[in-house]
Order: sequence, then C-alpha cells, then structure tokens
Amino acid sequence: MAAQHRTRNGRTAALAAVLTCLAATPALAQNSRPAAPGQVAQAPVTNPFAGLLGRTTATAALKPEQRAIIERVNNYLSAMQVMSGNFIQVGPDGRRTKGDFYLSKPGRIRFEYDDPSPIQLIADGKSVVIRDRKLATQDVFPLSQTPLRFLLADKVDLMSDSSLTAVYADEVFITVVVEERNGLVGTSKLMIMFNAKDMQLKQWTVTDPQGYDTTVAVYNLDTTRRPDPSMFKIDYTTYRN
Repeated sequence: MAAQHRTRNGRTAALAAVLTCLAATPALAQNSRPAAPGQVAQAPVTNPFAGLLGRTTATAALKPEQRAIIERVNNYLSAMQVMSGNFIQVGPDGRRTKGDFYLSKPGRIRFEYDDPSPIQLIADGKSVVIRDRKLATQDVFPLSQTPLRFLLADKVDLMSDSSLTAVYADEVFITVVVEERNGLVGTSKLMIMFNAKDMQLKQWTVTDPQGYDTTVAVYNLDTTRRPDPSMFKIDYTTYRN
C-alpha cells in the first residue's frame, strides 16, 4: 500500500507540473540571484518594467517596454523547435524528483523521471499521458487543455493566445504569468521564467486551483539535437487507461 501511495503522489505531481491548466503568482525573493544549474530560482523583486497587465482585451494600454519584453518571449518560444536537457521538479510538499526531458515541436515532449520514480510523461502532438510503468497504467489528456501547449506551440503569441496577467523583468530574469479559467476545475496559473540576457528557459511554476505550486527547473539545455521521433509515440495498448 505504501508503494502504491508513493506512486499516486508521483503521478499527481507530474500532472500538476504540466497539466493543471496554468498558474502562478511569483513568490518574490528578498534578493534576486541567478540559480545554479539544477537549482530552482526565485522570482525577482526589483523589476524596472514590472506591471500588472490587464486581460488580453486591455493590451492596447501596455507600455512599449512591456510589449518589448513579451515580444522577446514570443520570439524565443517560437524559435525553440527542439530542446533536451535535465529537470528538477519540486512538488507542493517540497519533495524533489529529477530526470531528463526531450522536446520537439509542434506538440511533442517526453519527461523521463529518474529511478525510483516509475513515472513518464509523453505528449505526441494531440494527447498527453502520465504513465506509471510499475502499475502499467496511464492517464490521458487532450494536449489543448494543458499548459504544455504554450511551450509546444509552433508559433507563440502570448497576448493573443493566452490570458496574460503579469510581466516582470530585471537584469537577471524575465518572468511572465498567464492564467486560465476552467468552469469545471477553477482558475489556475502558469509562471514561466527566462534568463534576461539570452532568453534561455529556466523554469516554470504551475499553481493549481487549490493554490498548490509545482515547479520544474530545466538545465543543461541542448537546442540543436533533434530527438528520435519514436520517443513521442504513445502506447495505448500495453497500458491501462
């Protein structure tokens, strides 16, 4: 029973990390410092361009500095067609798991959690599965209903395709926050952080409708190697849904 309980916790954390449609109000640090490789960063406090943005219908009121920041984010995410690297995930209970991930646009990503976690997460362009290799089960979700779509879209336009609620920038990090309302599960948010100098993706935090945060930090990124397409195939026969 204990092993099954740990497995369920792992699946729940993986689900929250990328599927709990969107969340995060930044937990601000006293001093903003770059995170070491594999270390979870804290959102910046000193933000010369900081501002709470309105709903997407109010984007006409954005300052030029804010539009420039959002355009940098859009350009980076749109140009990012392949990526692989390592990740560390911190769940709401503070538990850390790690592993490798592989991304290939449009719509495909794979997270391989290190042992002893039996969890895999795979998106094939249409669906996302959270798989438990030990129990031979998997949960299936439409990709379009997950925050992964913002990272995996071929062309990203945050002002048009999302409810952008905030943008922050300083000399260390650029941070954007998007929000999604779901009549069935409530409102959730996604905060994405980038290196301010080279726009490299650093981490994202999902806050679910109950207010629980799950953070995924990525490092050792490779944006040149194209992953094997077979890595993103979903097996609907071996695993029970």
